[in-house]
Amino acid sequence: MVLGRVVGAHGLRGQIRVRWLGDGPEHLLAAKKVELADGRGTGESAPAAFEIEGGGRGRNGEVRLALCGVDRREIAETLRGRLVTVDSAELPRAQAGEAYWFELVGCQVETPSGDVVGRVRELWDTPAHDTLVVVGADGRDRLIPATPAFLRQLDVAAKRIVIEDLPGLIDPIE
Repeated sequence: MVLGRVVGAHGLRGQIRVRWLGDGPEHLLAAKKVELADGRGTGESAPAAFEIEGGGRGRNGEVRLALCGVDRREIAETLRGRLVTVDSAELPRAQAGEAYWFELVGCQVETPSGDVVGRVRELWDTPAHDTLVVVGADGRDRLIPATPAFLRQLDVAAKRIVIEDLPGLIDPIE
């Protein structure tokens, strides 16, 4: 499960700065080990596993992590752009009515009448609220606010999300 992205180095001793994804940094700060995967989608290198030696909060929206074997700023800088992932089995279960972002990716999105809007490709963390990026059968994106006002039903086990059918909401992005 992707918890963040390496955005740079912190200090001279090799800590990395990670912009966390989702509701907060708690899962990143509680992790004992992470994998850093290619964040550019090029597949140039296999994910690298690291144990976490320490960390803490950083700039707004970021945490700092000290990784075993990364002891110089120059090494930390080479990790910029990598996705920070953890094994989803290490995460606590989501509360009733809630879900992790990774659980929503791939879900079919439909209206209350059963019309299929598309599938969730990714989620965006925007200042106002999280946003589902839904790809329709036509290959075009639709942006759906991930708020209770728009999400009527969320069934992670069935990989299904029912959204409010409001005029203009499911129109593709031009």
